[in-house]
Amino acid sequence: MTRYPVYRFLISTVILLTFAGCRMQQPSVETVVPESGFLHETLQPLPSDSMDSTIRIVTEDDTLPPKQDMVRSPLTNEWVTPEVAEMRPIAVIVPNESSALPHYNLSKASILYEANVEGKMSRMMAVFEDWQNLVRIGNIRSARTYYAYWAFEWDAFLVHYGGPYYINELMAEETTENINGLADSAEAFYRSKDRPDPHNVYADGKTLLQSIKTQHYQLNYRGITDPQHFQFASKAQPNALTQYGSSAANATYIDLSGCYPLTRCYFEFNEEDGLYYRFQHLSGGIDEPHCDADGTQLSFKNILVQYIRQEVLDQKGYLALQCEDDTEDGWFFTNGKGIHVSWEKDSDYGATKFYDDAGNEILLNTGKTMICVVNETDSLTFR
Repeated sequence: MTRYPVYRFLISTVILLTFAGCRMQQPSVETVVPESGFLHETLQPLPSDSMDSTIRIVTEDDTLPPKQDMVRSPLTNEWVTPEVAEMRPIAVIVPNESSALPHYNLSKASILYEANVEGKMSRMMAVFEDWQNLVRIGNIRSARTYYAYWAFEWDAFLVHYGGPYYINELMAEETTENINGLADSAEAFYRSKDRPDPHNVYADGKTLLQSIKTQHYQLNYRGITDPQHFQFASKAQPNALTQYGSSAANATYIDLSGCYPLTRCYFEFNEEDGLYYRFQHLSGGIDEPHCDADGTQLSFKNILVQYIRQEVLDQKGYLALQCEDDTEDGWFFTNGKGIHVSWEKDSDYGATKFYDDAGNEILLNTGKTMICVVNETDSLTFR
């Protein structure tokens, strides 16, 4: 299988921080050159009068499970039944252009990835646990190889509706277990009559379960992934990023319009519940909350931004993204603050790990996580 060589790159992103009173300020930035030669930008402390230290941190005593014998979810750290914790998740490929909206049950995903595909569009991969009773999941579109590598990290069943020939070799590997609407798993999918092609393909948990059994896939985890993907803080003692002092910048508004030019998504932090709510550009030239068909807005406790190398494969614009590397850049946002991080992934089924600038693995907060995978040359802003 063709792999891209490990490399290091110079970050070209410009981080703009806007603070209280709608005053735009440019942080002082120092370029640091470690012994490795890897260049990155480090945010320096801002004047004390521009720093907001009054962000409310939501806490909850979740020390004991709400029901006997419940265990922690490996995806969110929430309390779940042993059956849910032991069953492999599904990873569903979902389009995100305006003509594909609204989505169904996307807000129920424990982990949500977003990355660019051809034509400046972005596509999502929703990782669901406790998925067997979900009705009308999707809509569902074709896969790309990089989504498969992220699904592998969770030992998830990759649910998709075909894909370009670039995915064929990977889909044929013995350890790849996918549910493909244009192959042997077609019975698990259906087209609705209330939406035009191609944005009308859906599945539900019961038909997906039947397809998994028909293909003799193993329902419970196979033991081929890292036993612990993320490290979590509890709701009783959440990670407020205070241990990073002035290196943790205010981040109650995160704008990724420079990374996803069509959807122009952004996130707003709500102090009342401690979650980031997602907004994006919709049809008609307006920005609105990104909601499921039932009106539930997508929200997350953690947002990870993962810079990655992106290459164009052909004249159609299909992309290759380098999913494995030893040190690349990113950002971690939670509880209204953000820190610079780096990420590593060392094997197909190995977890992508995120580290702070001191080399310590970051501590996510209990709850759902959005992973925004963006081109290394794109920029984001937050304030």
